[in-house]
Amino acid sequence: MEKLTQISHFIGKTFALWAALCAVVAFVSPELFKWVLPYISFLLGVVMFGMGLTLTPADFKIITRHPKAVVIGVLAQFVIMPLTAYALVHLFDLPPEVAVGVILVGCCPGGTSSNVMTYLARGNVALSVAVTSVSTLLAPVLTPLIFLLLANQILDIDAAAMFVSILKIVLLPIVLGVVAHTLFRKQTEKAVGALPLVSVVAIALIIGAVVGASKGKIMESGLLIFGVVVVHNALGYLLGFLAAKLCRLPYDAQKTLAIEVGMQNSGLGAALAAAHFAVAPVVAVPSALFSVWHNISGSLLASYWAAKADKQ
Repeated sequence: MEKLTQISHFIGKTFALWAALCAVVAFVSPELFKWVLPYISFLLGVVMFGMGLTLTPADFKIITRHPKAVVIGVLAQFVIMPLTAYALVHLFDLPPEVAVGVILVGCCPGGTSSNVMTYLARGNVALSVAVTSVSTLLAPVLTPLIFLLLANQILDIDAAAMFVSILKIVLLPIVLGVVAHTLFRKQTEKAVGALPLVSVVAIALIIGAVVGASKGKIMESGLLIFGVVVVHNALGYLLGFLAAKLCRLPYDAQKTLAIEVGMQNSGLGAALAAAHFAVAPVVAVPSALFSVWHNISGSLLASYWAAKADKQ
């Protein structure tokens, strides 16, 4: 089990490499990942169940100790990224399906990999876990609502169906994970070491499925989509950091909120796109590219802040 845990942590730390590898393989041989398409929601549910297994009541104590930081983080998450996405799709005059995909990933909650990046950046890990957890728990309501407000003028949005989808593939698995952790603490704590491996495999398969299904559209406008994703991600980091700074939070919290805002649960974006925009696979492409890129950029940013902390 110890060997498996070591392998799992290595795979988790090198997630960007495996995500990029799956994207390249899927682009070259789309048929290899075609079988994954019907299971995208299930795979994301597995990831969310794993997140639930890691949560305990202690993770939420920071909400009562430092409510200001958590509230700022959650507000920044659901204000900065959606509005930035909305501005970018109009600035670059993106095609409707691509525009909807960019806005969709912008409306998703923070990604769980942000907790790892915060740890590597010497940020406030407890704050990171709290903001990720709270934003994820609020996602069933806020994600479809904000998405409806920003994207309904581009394509018809069924916010009610999206609400039900997020309940099924996000909230329910997390609740089941927390219950399992509470009832079977010893067994689940032994399994936690393998969770990074499970998460990486699940998200990498989702990326492969999305890229493979959208190869034609990627060849047409993939470079433009990637450019928008990079700018969106960078602005998330910058504006998240500035929001925390303007609110006079400590430096470790500023780093934490920069990472929390900049890194999205792009797996959720891909799953929602696959479920609700199956006739236009390109809607899922911004989420797939975001999954690859934000882990690369997050690792680079965390390494910079870690090196800076070591010098100080």
